[in-house]
Amino acid sequence: MQKKTKEQDSEIEKLTTILSSLQELYYKKKEQLKDLEEEIEELKSTLNNLNSLISSKSFSSANELYKQSAQTNPPYSASTSAPQEEDYFIKDIPQEKLTGTKIKRKIFLQKSNGKEELICILNLIDMDKLEIKILSPDKYNIKETSEIFIKAFLKGALIKIKEQNPDLELAYKYYKSSDIIEEILIKNLKSIDAYDLITEKVRELFQT
Repeated sequence: MQKKTKEQDSEIEKLTTILSSLQELYYKKKEQLKDLEEEIEELKSTLNNLNSLISSKSFSSANELYKQSAQTNPPYSASTSAPQEEDYFIKDIPQEKLTGTKIKRKIFLQKSNGKEELICILNLIDMDKLEIKILSPDKYNIKETSEIFIKAFLKGALIKIKEQNPDLELAYKYYKSSDIIEEILIKNLKSIDAYDLITEKVRELFQT
């Protein structure tokens, strides 16, 4: 009986030692995971900051790019050849003739069942102020720092336009308290060609 008790005690001691080792390993791994999660969050924050910096620098540097290119690429006039892609703001129309004009465009996305869903509305007022409204911003999750937004919208449209029109202004309205874009506001547009380009690039945002 005494021998059996000693064997039981020895077995319990071994199990207790194993349990202690496993607990120690568990809490160690848990702590490592916490540290890793913090590192991931820091990396994510750094990436977002870099993307934001690239975005803002790219857009704000358009004035400088325009000044540098103006010396070698003079603006289009009636005496030169037909305008190229970069000449979107050449067609000047007196502002008084444009006051009161409104051009509304709607962007639809075709769903898997064949039906079309209205996802975005572009409203150009006085050929000068453009309001771009995303109807379900939380669904499409478009952010200023996202790669597709920088590539398609900022570099594909806004920077090209601003090179020809340094007075162009850009602002955002965000969805609730997030960094998701709900509305894009552009002022001093002045060209239907620019409106066409922006419409095309906004459509690209929802096709990726």
